[in-house]
Amino acid sequence: MADKIRQGITGLQRLLDRLDQRLEKRFPEQRLFLKSDSATRYVRLRPLTQAVGIFSAVTFFAWGVLAASILLMDSIGSGNIRDQAAREQAYYETRLNDLAAERDARASETETAQSRFTYAMERISDMQSALLASEQRRIELETGIEVIQRTLRRTVDERDAARAHGAELARTLTDETGTARTGAEQAQDVAQTLDFLMSALDTATSERDNAALAADDARRQADHLALEVRLIQDRNTRIFAQLEEAIEMSVSPLERIFTNAGLSVDTILRQVRSGYQSQSAALQPISMSTSGSYDPDSDEARANRVLAGLDELNLYRVATERLPFARPVSGARQTSSFGVRRDPRTGASRQHNGVDWAAAQGTTITATSAGRVKFAGRQGGYGNLVIIEHDFGIETYYAHLHRINVSTGQRVSRGDKIGGMGTTGRSTGVHLHYEIRVGGTPLNPMTYIRAAQNVF
Repeated sequence: MADKIRQGITGLQRLLDRLDQRLEKRFPEQRLFLKSDSATRYVRLRPLTQAVGIFSAVTFFAWGVLAASILLMDSIGSGNIRDQAAREQAYYETRLNDLAAERDARASETETAQSRFTYAMERISDMQSALLASEQRRIELETGIEVIQRTLRRTVDERDAARAHGAELARTLTDETGTARTGAEQAQDVAQTLDFLMSALDTATSERDNAALAADDARRQADHLALEVRLIQDRNTRIFAQLEEAIEMSVSPLERIFTNAGLSVDTILRQVRSGYQSQSAALQPISMSTSGSYDPDSDEARANRVLAGLDELNLYRVATERLPFARPVSGARQTSSFGVRRDPRTGASRQHNGVDWAAAQGTTITATSAGRVKFAGRQGGYGNLVIIEHDFGIETYYAHLHRINVSTGQRVSRGDKIGGMGTTGRSTGVHLHYEIRVGGTPLNPMTYIRAAQNVF
């Protein structure tokens, strides 16, 4: 064993000697003399020793230059990032304040439209009651006119019959025995007949005058009712115009949300309507049947169109509550967008299926829409992950959470806390990775957030 060690040392010494010989031309041997009071010594610097020393000095100097450059660049870059973060934070705070003011304005407009609709429905109910009462009065007047006309015809017939009876009595001047009656008896009969005829004529004349007065009064009342009907129709037209305008102003922003998000409005509303069967009784179509010449079909049709618009507005409201239009975190800065980016770990280009926001650890993360928690736990590179299943085949992912505050199968609403921001899983810092998937395909979450930026 000792022989092998000696042989190894000898071989190493020979190798060093050969290196010294090759470096002799560039680094000749040097001697460093050290003189003291009593003696003089020297240190021999062999070529290999000189080469190692020079290489070490150059390496140390290069390392110092590189480290100073990196520190200088990092200091400059950190200053720019801080300034940019401050500007972005100020911009987002201003934007959030504007969105809050816009949301409050939209809520105020909705409440105003609802109050106007309630007032209009009350006015419509009052007008319908007035119309029904007017219709009943008109029917009663027509019935009274018919009764008066029948009475007048009967009186005229009785008058004619009395005249015929008087003529018959005038021709009959004999009694039943065939003997001629005296002039006094005939005069008495004629006087009685004339008295009866005059009484009948007076009665018929009085009834005729009363019937004429009743007919004139009925015509005046009919004209007054016709004027009231025209005024009611004009008032209905103005009310319906205001209601239709209010509904259009309320529906247009909601319709733009779905259009900007690339969603089919008809498909979304059809799916919401198929799963939302409990229509309010106040929004049921109006169906009226009346008798007479007045036809309310036009007002009824406009009222049904207003009710259909309100029902559509309600469907829009239900749909927006079921779609992830809100932000999952407030007061955070966006650090990475959707699409191809440089991987922070490997440096290679890689598809990024979501949006990243950075903030302090534990920052509250909220659900962006109502749904059911499909998964809540740890999953590979996502770390602590929450997956929420929404309607229309949409899922949202919330990754790298520090803690999870929901459990699988739990129902959540928009704005409910689901966890806190963290850096679990494949992460280089505290942030939230947020994804939206439709049918399993990742989509850009900012498409949905920007679509509703003036509503939520």
